[in-house]
Amino acid sequence: MAGWAAMTPHPKIDAIVETYLSVADVEAPGLVEGLYLEGSAALDDYRPGTSDVDFVAVTAASPPIEALERIHTRLGAHPFEGVYLTWDDFRHNPSDLEGRPQAHGGKLDPRGGVNPITWHTVAHHGVTCRGPKPAELDIWSDPAALAAWTDDNLDRYWRRLVTRAARPLTRWGLVTLGGYGTVWIVTGVSRLHYTLATGGITSKTGAARHALEAFPERWHRVLNEALRLRADDSAQPSLGSLVSGLAEHFGAPRPSLYASPFERRKDVLAFADQVIIAAHELYAAR
Repeated sequence: MAGWAAMTPHPKIDAIVETYLSVADVEAPGLVEGLYLEGSAALDDYRPGTSDVDFVAVTAASPPIEALERIHTRLGAHPFEGVYLTWDDFRHNPSDLEGRPQAHGGKLDPRGGVNPITWHTVAHHGVTCRGPKPAELDIWSDPAALAAWTDDNLDRYWRRLVTRAARPLTRWGLVTLGGYGTVWIVTGVSRLHYTLATGGITSKTGAARHALEAFPERWHRVLNEALRLRADDSAQPSLGSLVSGLAEHFGAPRPSLYASPFERRKDVLAFADQVIIAAHELYAAR
């Protein structure tokens, strides 16, 4: 079976894809019939320092978990994360499917969650590394179901996260003092607002730019701060990144648009609250 069918948006992604397919074809010859990239690699927002490479691998039938575990054990710490589907899975609403094998953080979850964002991203933006082009596939699409899932996710994930982050001594309370928490929350809620406003899928950078147009000037500083951090490509979910991010607020020159990380976190959480409310209103008005 051929290694892969198309150049990806970045040489680092090329190397990761080539390594993955080489390992997969040795450990389980013929298993991976299709491979598509989603996430930042597909949405023209890949950052080699901070982005994972998100994939959808397609098999003819439910894959043997033991083979997938061997593949991802050999891959180790490669930032290659995604889900295993069958060709038939693409034809169905993901809400009707049980869990599917999912690789995350170098480990394999045999029953990971699936959601309509993946289906819509592959259908409209997917980068083909092996197999037919997305336009040649029968991929389920339902704008109403996508909107309903997005509206539910606002509370099921993001509202809960913002609540935890508002408690200073919790893990997320500390994470939001750094750049990673700022980018994750500000762009995360903005992506859902974008989907409810337009019916489409966008990247972290695209979402922040959308929010600059959709929300009052009161929130432009925190949005521009998130865009600055995203472009800087150094905000990671690690202690070292947190310490480095905090250091931006002291000394000269000071890259941050905020005088202190506490002031920035206050705006991050307040902005998220406003976006969640506004996004719910968009859904209710459908």
